[in-house]
Amino acid sequence: MNVSEAIKSRRSIRSFLPKPIEEEKLFKLLESARLAPGARVEQDFKMVLVTDDDLKNELAFAYDGRKFLAEAPVVLVMCYNNKRIMLCGEPVGPIDCAIPMSFMLLEAEELGLGMCWLGAFRADEVKRVLEIPEEYKVFAMVPIGYPADNGYPTKRKKIEDLVLYNKWQKK
Repeated sequence: MNVSEAIKSRRSIRSFLPKPIEEEKLFKLLESARLAPGARVEQDFKMVLVTDDDLKNELAFAYDGRKFLAEAPVVLVMCYNNKRIMLCGEPVGPIDCAIPMSFMLLEAEELGLGMCWLGAFRADEVKRVLEIPEEYKVFAMVPIGYPADNGYPTKRKKIEDLVLYNKWQKK
């Protein structure tokens, strides 16, 4: 599978098989995050891997009780503590988490794994459950495992609705 194929076939997976992830595949997934680009490549993020069933159930509670989170063999919690603002005015921390997360989504697709990038959770509850230090912000929770279904494609805008050339043109 090449990158274009992975981009086109990737789906958010919310149903997982009760099958553990092999260490080699999990390592490749994490390595793709480590190798991702970032602002000055500061890598001021931490990835907490949760495999304990009790902790996963508590995380599902922080996600309004959605059980699929706890059914995944691994839940990755991405955190950052970089408060630097780039010259363009954007914060480094979330961007430096989003890029590795995107790389992991594509790597997971190649490895036959499914992921679902979640942002609708109570971060303070996640921090409490996982004992994440105060100076870190929780960026995302991501269940990871073998898909029990293929997910579903989401509607996308046409390229001409997204791209402008040279200057901003009014419609």
